[in-house]
Amino acid sequence: MNDRRYWLLGLKIAGDFGATIAIPVVIFAYFGKRLDVRLGTAPWFLIVGFALAALISGVLIYRKAIRYGKDYQQLK
Repeated sequence: MNDRRYWLLGLKIAGDFGATIAIPVVIFAYFGKRLDVRLGTAPWFLIVGFALAALISGVLIYRKAIRYGKDYQQLK
């Protein structure tokens, strides 16, 4: 029965991390592509968008990993 809490935490982490990576990538890629089309600078804003998304996702994942580490320790 105790394993269920570990599984649920793992699924929560996987979903949260997936969204934390995917959402910034989609948003920044979309707006980067739109700027490139409008300004004729392809692919520079798209590349900058991906770099910003990676940076933001990395910071958010780091913070969430610390929080989830504390949650995991409380399960023990």
